Amino acid sequence: MDKSWMHSDRRSKAYELGVEAFLNFAVENLLTTTHIRCPCVKCVNLKLFGVGIIRDHVYFNGIDQSYKNWTFHGEPWEATTNASRNVEEDDGHSRYSFVSEEIDMDDNDFGDFGSDPYEFANVIGDGDQPVYPGCRKYTKLSALVKLYNLKAKHGMSDVCFTELLILQGDLLPEGNTIPTSMYEAKKTLCALGLSYEKMHACPNDCILYRKEYEDSTNCPTCGISRWKEGKDSILKEGVPAKVVFSSNSKV
Repeated sequence: MDKSWMHSDRRSKAYELGVEAFLNFAVENLLTTTHIRCPCVKCVNLKLFGVGIIRDHVYFNGIDQSYKNWTFHGEPWEATTNASRNVEEDDGHSRYSFVSEEIDMDDNDFGDFGSDPYEFANVIGDGDQPVYPGCRKYTKLSALVKLYNLKAKHGMSDVCFTELLILQGDLLPEGNTIPTSMYEAKKTLCALGLSYEKMHACPNDCILYRKEYEDSTNCPTCGISRWKEGKDSILKEGVPAKVVFSSNSKV
């Protein structure tokens, strides 16, 4: 889907058509017109409104341009560890490659917060507090959503993201509310209603291995194997070459 309109002038026809395409996409995937997360720069997907209010917000405030993968609105996205950078030495020269790996954390570890408002409140806790004392621009939750969007956009591994969180916490003033681990960050996001379905996919994005392709071992379109190839060029059967996550809102 073309998302170049997100960077267009809000007065342009391209932006107008893009907004309508986005809203139609959200309604078709979420099957609701009244409880949709607003992606404007002020709400950053933390507040739910009807289509009309979201349209106004996106025009008046602008859309959050870091929201590249519309995961809160039904778009599948690649596992964020899919492009973890690996440095190898080849004939004395550094060589960068990108390796695929799976996220080991199971969302079941976090429970179903959507059905337990008390548990939800405990997890969210001080989410509306400023990210550090005196900050007026970001709350704990809005800062976390921004950081997590960067993780998805740039393909950070969970380990890299955890280190970024720790560094960010050290750089900010004392008393900041930045989570100190991927576990804490993901637990908060799950409490917000972000849940995932893990699926195998063709490395060339031809198909998802589900429904009629669930038992296939090669892509019917390009012929490439479903399984990851090791450094010895031997396929690791059972280890997917690519994993995508389908995200759905519980609220």
